[in-house]
Amino acid sequence: MFERIKRALSGQGKEPAESVSPSSQMAGGALSEWAATQGFGFSSQGAGGLMQFEGKISGRKWRMELGKPTRNFIRGEELRARAELGINEDAAVLVMNRPLKEALEKKAYSMYTDSLQTTADPNLPEEMRWLSMYDEVGWESLPRPFWERYSVLADQRDNALAWVTTPLARQMMEWPQPGPTPEIPFMLMLLRGKAYLRMEYTPADMPTLQHAAAIFTTACEAAVDGLSTDLAL
Repeated sequence: MFERIKRALSGQGKEPAESVSPSSQMAGGALSEWAATQGFGFSSQGAGGLMQFEGKISGRKWRMELGKPTRNFIRGEELRARAELGINEDAAVLVMNRPLKEALEKKAYSMYTDSLQTTADPNLPEEMRWLSMYDEVGWESLPRPFWERYSVLADQRDNALAWVTTPLARQMMEWPQPGPTPEIPFMLMLLRGKAYLRMEYTPADMPTLQHAAAIFTTACEAAVDGLSTDLAL
């Protein structure tokens, strides 16, 4: 399931051009219209350039970008989002699809056992460092299919319980069809008082982008409700 991710991490070459997800630039007008209906700000750097959406959740600003990937395990275009939530900065939670987690772990293990590798590769994703820092956690209130598709890592299990609510987990499972398959790279993070989303934009269509935005705004709401600094006192 995760062979493509492993090939990308090992630097065995890019996918053939015809297998890369189609560009969303042709849909720029539709993206702009949708953003307007949602009350989001929208900007574009022109054909082939970065597109940005901006909004507010619980009074906090968030931004989502669509553009060239910043990770070698993502092909085509990347959706990434960020919001400064003003919540407990000590809370650290990472949700990652299992195929990506397993591929990163295999890469980290191969580096550790490779006696010829004496220095760290500066191109390796920081997600590999997070895997070594945080423990995987779980709980019974979320259905087994969720745990089969995603892994949740956290500094403390209580922080993960407070953030990954049942509505948020349900959204991550209910992608509009055809939707991203379980092996498509996907990450949702809570670090240093900020929420992040990073995923491969596959399939590159409006329903996928709209659902990703809905997941991220739900994640922001859940973080503010469950991990605000007031609650941490």
